[in-house]
Amino acid sequence: MEQPVIKTDFPELNLIKCGKVRDLYDLGEDLLIVATDRISAFDVIMPDPVPDKGKILTQISLFWFKVMQPLIKNHVITSNVDDYPSVCKPYSQILRGRSMLVKKSKPLPVECVVRGYISGSGWKSYQESGVVCGIKLAEGLKESDKLPEPIFTPSTKEETGLHDINIDFEEAEKRIGKAAANKVKEFSIAIYKKGFELAEKKGIIIADTKFEFGFFENDLILIDEVLTPDSSRFWPKDTYMPGGSQKSFDKQYLRDYLISINWDRKPPPPSLPEYVINNTRKKYIEALTQLTGSDLS
Repeated sequence: MEQPVIKTDFPELNLIKCGKVRDLYDLGEDLLIVATDRISAFDVIMPDPVPDKGKILTQISLFWFKVMQPLIKNHVITSNVDDYPSVCKPYSQILRGRSMLVKKSKPLPVECVVRGYISGSGWKSYQESGVVCGIKLAEGLKESDKLPEPIFTPSTKEETGLHDINIDFEEAEKRIGKAAANKVKEFSIAIYKKGFELAEKKGIIIADTKFEFGFFENDLILIDEVLTPDSSRFWPKDTYMPGGSQKSFDKQYLRDYLISINWDRKPPPPSLPEYVINNTRKKYIEALTQLTGSDLS
């Protein structure tokens, strides 16, 4: 296990953004995305990293970008560090396995969430009103029930440290325009369905997920990350049973720990015990191996 990468420091490169997990560098024509080992929960970055997490997320995203290529173009130029611009060479060791050289797109200011099962904030909203992001659902659903059809439930994209807010489709239309909203809804559900079918064959239920899209040369493309344990709920198919929360391959394990210690979900976050870090890392590796057939070696 290598030393975890909590933040990157590349003096010769132009750092333009530090997200919850990714550091973004402007290389002129293109962008460099580096996935660190930071982990967030409830939109707050934890003080302790999960070793190798950035590499796992990058490998899973690259797998899905390739799978989804027939459906929609994406922003990846290459993930081969040897093909990066020469200015990146001094940092090759850190970049290898956890970075992507990508096209500069204009990101849309909404998160495109698809739910195939009722869980998380969707379940909370359903309990309160029977409605999720303006969509009326059938009565009598249990927590973690499968929905008849996946639903598109967008949210705002807030700055790091602020909570994304669930919005209805009409609000998404106001923010990005009717044509773009309809397009991302159509693509989001198609990508989710294709990913769900593939993952289910490998013993993983993708309960819900979020995508990001951007425009590049007037084309709508898929950006950021795709169907990872950070952006999705992954449940083991063999233990799935509606009526409560599920075992998971994602950071729900971390969320459950934080709920158990009654953290108020506001900064500063608590330090994480070693067993929580190790178990989280193990779940992410399981997801990588089960989905892609490869590991970190």
